[in-house]
Parts: sequence; C-alpha cells; structure tokens
Amino acid sequence: MTLWKTRTTLEQLTESSRDTLMEHLGIEYMEIGDDFLKARMPVDTRTKQPAGLLHGGASAALAETLGSIAAGLCVDRETKTIVGLEINANHIRPVTDGWVTGVATPIHVGNTTQLWDIRIYNEQEKLVCVSRLTVANIDKKPVAAP
Repeated sequence: MTLWKTRTTLEQLTESSRDTLMEHLGIEYMEIGDDFLKARMPVDTRTKQPAGLLHGGASAALAETLGSIAAGLCVDRETKTIVGLEINANHIRPVTDGWVTGVATPIHVGNTTQLWDIRIYNEQEKLVCVSRLTVANIDKKPVAAP
C-alpha cells in the first residue's frame, strides 16, 4: 500500500523542477516507490566546492529536495502545503566525480509534522551523507473571491 496521498510521475516531477535550483544542480528523479523517493545528482562544476569535492550544501539541497517533495506527496494538496522546519546533514565520505543518489524514506508522517530520513550514496553504493528533514503540514489559506 502506498504512502502517497498525491499521485505524480517522474515526468511531472521533472517538469515542476524546470527553472529551479533542482534543474540548475542537475537533479534527476529516478524512482517513486510505495514509501520512498529516489533521485540522483551529478558531481561536477555545479555541485563541487573549490577543493574539488562534492559541496555539503549541494548534498543538503538534494536531501531537502527529496524530503520536501516526498512530504508534499503525503498531504492533500488541495487543503495542505508543507514548509521546512529543520534540516541537518552529516557528511561521511568525499566524492570527487560521477553521481550521487539520494533516497528519502519517512520516519514519521503525522497530521501536523513529518520527519524524513535521506541517505545519499556514491556510485559504489557507499554512504556519503545522512540527512534528516522536518517539515510542518500547514493549511492552505483560502483564495479570496474577486
């Protein structure tokens, strides 16, 4: 049984990322499972720090992207939206080239908050970064009639 209240496709996620940070960083959505979301990001000039390593901020951007999108899929988009409350990231090993892949899985999906675990791996499937994202589920404000 799927966790998602809002259905989407990889193509729709890609389209919604046009002209955003996700497109600029080269993030590519790979898989939507029943309870996870997976994407990858290149380790290149867009995502490296001056020392030639994957920038920790790029890893955090990948993690927040995955966790936020997954959290958004867990609410009724007609009445709720999500906003980030806190993100942390522990960087475990350096990456100098290739791709990193992130997988977001839920720790807690409640009525008012959600907590997501995002793990980022290198091409050898070694853990690169562990991140945790907390979001709030908030009511959408009604649109005033013209």
